[in-house]
Amino acid sequence: MKGVFMLVYPVKHSPLLRQPERFIARSELKSLICKMTDNLINISDETGEFLLRLDDGRVIDTKGWAGWEWTHGIGLYGIYQYYQQTGDQQMRAIIDDWFSARFAEGTPTKNVNTVCPFLTLAYRYEETRDPRWLPYLERWAEWVMYEMPRTERGGMQHVTLAEENHQQLWDDTLMMSVLPLAKIGKLLNKPEYIEEAKYQFLVHTQHLMERETGLWFHGWTFEGHHNFAKARWARGNSWLTMVIPEFIDLLDLPEYDATRRFLIQVLESQVVALAKCQDQSGLWHTLLDDPNSYVESSATAGFAYGILKAVRKRYIGAEYAAVAEEAVKGVIKHINAEGELTNVSFGTAMGRDYDYYRQIPLTSMPYGQAMAILCLSEYMRVYL
Repeated sequence: MKGVFMLVYPVKHSPLLRQPERFIARSELKSLICKMTDNLINISDETGEFLLRLDDGRVIDTKGWAGWEWTHGIGLYGIYQYYQQTGDQQMRAIIDDWFSARFAEGTPTKNVNTVCPFLTLAYRYEETRDPRWLPYLERWAEWVMYEMPRTERGGMQHVTLAEENHQQLWDDTLMMSVLPLAKIGKLLNKPEYIEEAKYQFLVHTQHLMERETGLWFHGWTFEGHHNFAKARWARGNSWLTMVIPEFIDLLDLPEYDATRRFLIQVLESQVVALAKCQDQSGLWHTLLDDPNSYVESSATAGFAYGILKAVRKRYIGAEYAAVAEEAVKGVIKHINAEGELTNVSFGTAMGRDYDYYRQIPLTSMPYGQAMAILCLSEYMRVYL
């Protein structure tokens, strides 16, 4: 009997023909995300170290899941992004149960950060048209548009639960309030909300982006006309990496749109700078230009998410995907056996010097979990 001749095609040296190599299986990513979500909704502040105590008697739980702050807003959005990609009904239930419980308790005082959960609510309303949710979306968006304090030149003043931050712009605001306003504006056919959101991106870029590097300072004050410590703070920068692709995508801005073209230039300038200061671990330092400051996981996850999405949407070049993948590897190495993302800095107010940022404590936080979930969920798309 003659042997059967088998032709073996030489493909392994061809980037176009060979099977892509992945450092982790997609099933492992899904398992990690589920474990991290379980950790997220069970995070608690057992010592009370991270409670925010206000002199009117309120005690704000910024760490536990049963609170209402920007930390929870980012957490909800991370879970929603995974649900949107997978259709996981348990994830959807976590989101809806959170809103049901919080609305039953009563909404908190309105500020930049407490607006954040309404981004996820807007997406859920878009899917369900649940009439119970519409009045909340309408009222909070009206507050952002017409009643939220403004700085000189019409920027959104970064009012928080504990501080008015008079005449201050913070880069966090674009993620926490401007993105929800844009989404609600599109959802409810309020073009004035969308134009206001576009303007906020312009005025924040004018005062917070460092022209020389493309990185962003944490804040600006019109009272002293300065950028405080001139801190190129990692998580603050990561909000920009995340929010620009989100903003362009949710508004579906066409290629000829001037705001889209401007924001893509801003994003690419930042990503070029980020590629230069990435640590060999794949992470970034909490002060991007200070290699002696600790490496920080939540910012790294945010950078990875934003870069991956921007590459996928073709807002920036595909060559930056390698930067994001190294970041994903670094993030995964900082997820412990309990599904907790380690090396996450606590919520950070405006610092007057670099030491302030260096000394922020590290702890598990809902936004750390959520930013990692966002990052891993977006990375799952490369397997499709």
